[in-house]
Amino acid sequence: MDDFLRLSASTARYTYGAPRAFAFGDEGRLLWFLRSTGPTDPVDALWVLDTATGTESCLADPRDLCPEPGELCSDPRDLCSEPGELCPDPRDLCSEPGELCSDPRDLCPEPGELPAAERRLRERIRLVAAGIGSYALSGDGRGAAFALHGRLYEVTADGAGRPATPVPAAGPALDPRPNADGSRTAYVSADALYVAPGGRISPDDGARWGLAEFAAAEELGRSRGHWWSPDGVTLLAARVAEGALQRRYFTDPAHPERPAEDFAYPEAGGPNADVQLWVLGPAGERIRLDWDAGTYPYVSDAGWESPGEILLTVQDRLQRNVLLLSADPATGRTRELSRTTHPQWVDPLPGTPARLPDGRMLTSADTEAGAARALAVGGRLLTGDGVQVRRVAGVHEGRLLVEAGLRDPAEQQVLLLDPATGEAVPLADGPGVHSVQAGAGTLLLTSADADGVRRLVRTADGREFVPADLSQPLPYRVVPALERVTEHAVPTSLVLPRGHVAGRRLPVLMDSYGGPGAQDVSAEPRRWQARQWWADQGFAVVTVDNRGTRYVSPAFTHAVYRGFSEVTLEDQVAALRALGARHPDLDLGRVGIRGWSYGGYLSAMAVLRRPDVFHAAAAGAAPTDFRHYDTAYTERYLGLPQDNPEVYDRDSLLPDAPKLTRPLLLVTGLADDNVHPSHTLRLSRSLTDAGRPHQLLALPGVTHMTPGGTREKIMALELDFFRRELS
Repeated sequence: MDDFLRLSASTARYTYGAPRAFAFGDEGRLLWFLRSTGPTDPVDALWVLDTATGTESCLADPRDLCPEPGELCSDPRDLCSEPGELCPDPRDLCSEPGELCSDPRDLCPEPGELPAAERRLRERIRLVAAGIGSYALSGDGRGAAFALHGRLYEVTADGAGRPATPVPAAGPALDPRPNADGSRTAYVSADALYVAPGGRISPDDGARWGLAEFAAAEELGRSRGHWWSPDGVTLLAARVAEGALQRRYFTDPAHPERPAEDFAYPEAGGPNADVQLWVLGPAGERIRLDWDAGTYPYVSDAGWESPGEILLTVQDRLQRNVLLLSADPATGRTRELSRTTHPQWVDPLPGTPARLPDGRMLTSADTEAGAARALAVGGRLLTGDGVQVRRVAGVHEGRLLVEAGLRDPAEQQVLLLDPATGEAVPLADGPGVHSVQAGAGTLLLTSADADGVRRLVRTADGREFVPADLSQPLPYRVVPALERVTEHAVPTSLVLPRGHVAGRRLPVLMDSYGGPGAQDVSAEPRRWQARQWWADQGFAVVTVDNRGTRYVSPAFTHAVYRGFSEVTLEDQVAALRALGARHPDLDLGRVGIRGWSYGGYLSAMAVLRRPDVFHAAAAGAAPTDFRHYDTAYTERYLGLPQDNPEVYDRDSLLPDAPKLTRPLLLVTGLADDNVHPSHTLRLSRSLTDAGRPHQLLALPGVTHMTPGGTREKIMALELDFFRRELS
């Protein structure tokens, strides 16, 4: 492995040491975040920045809480409130009298180990950091709870320097959340919802309680399943019944002595999990929220608006209708507040639908002919064609905080938008990608451009602070050539070797994702580091955001409705040829293509269907037949397979296997629970049955995120492959 790949692997692609997971507390005075000690330290600790003084304090370091493998993480006396008490009720830990339900090692696993439920949740939210992966604040924002290797901890930012305190739990704890004043913490263990102090509050009915189901966490943007009421007394909890779903299994061939793991998976056209929301009261009251879940099975958001009202967002299965509902926690009755519709699908716009402080409804909308993603208040458009709205980050000084594109889709600005007039005032509008987070008058502004990533905290009285960033400086300053090409104005980028001499012909490496809901061509600098490395190996690296990707316009995004393959491949080919005509140093007689996930699908499809254009492909984690991908993602774009079999036939790569004439490297992680390895193995079997030679790299224990330097090792193998095949 060369120096760049070694550095990329050891720094987790330049993210170790960077602050992340910011949250404001105590009316904007405290800014909580996670950060490790430096660029090669993978272990995140919990920190807080006090904006009253500008000082940073480490509140919980995992190494102090569970220092060495095999050590007892906490004094057993910490698990009991009074001498002689057995704090968790043994009945919570055992199914039958006399049984030891859990291995003691499960109650305090060695550092590095995670309970299976937490591993799967981390996959859903794309979390690779070790140590404290996430935390939740109390309602007042002065305290936090977190899980570490299955153990539950609480900590308070009171300036006294008290260490994090272990909290008794019934077993390996997941997703702990403190109530309003931090006096009680709800958490999940073994698919049941508990409160500490207290005990189990969810019924033992065979369902999973307090967690988001696969579809919500992977595709709908909801990764949690329980919420405290503002008064800290009552819980809203998701009940998830997955008995109708098929099971997906994993075995590790490198460890044949270990049993297989399995989980419930909602396959396209099949059943979804049955999701209900229940109000669980302190005296055992249980009220189910009542809405037409048969028509609107997806819950994409939920939470308490006040002790007497719950707001929830629900969607129909094809996601053409999004409803904001108000629910009465005392009766469970719901009423509709707003409805957002689209004849194809409602593309998610974070921060909407919502109710503004004056009671009016804020929803997403499209301008005429799908030219721009807009905001509407009370059904009236607030923004026009010149503003591509991407996210509503909150309310600041009576105006909406909005992230939007005003110029090229590669850039993003932050605006203050008047909800009455639509007047927009730029808050951060220089070149690059800007984002914002708000907390009671205090702002966190993040700006990213070719020179790196910068963060600035600005208080209501104008003071400014910079949270320390201990990450590795980016090795390259990359300024890709950004161009819009073809009649569809498709965004593209071109990265050439540093020191390239005009007139030297270069093989082309296409490096695109291409799938809906994503954007590759962006001014965010970290995504260009690996592409510059590829260019320096002697390639002209081309990236194309074909129709179907986000942030150009709604019409551009919706172009893949009822079919991925034709539009994706057509735009990639047309854009490549347009760039070749503009840049004569691109040798279109030597074109390779690489990608992961949907990008792997694109790469395999490219050599199978257009061998006249693409001469070699490395396809990683490719969903080769969308009949076997999940419901919420696939059906949003393609519809139900039983209603549209021709769409699924057209987008499947398996029938194309006999057409392969170009070199193809297939890569899959055998622990991938997003794009299951069976996708790659089915294509490999079809190629073998058709007598088509290909290469297969199957990686035991590797998940969809390829953490721990795996991605860099794959890149080194891909480099050898492309050098050999495109020489």
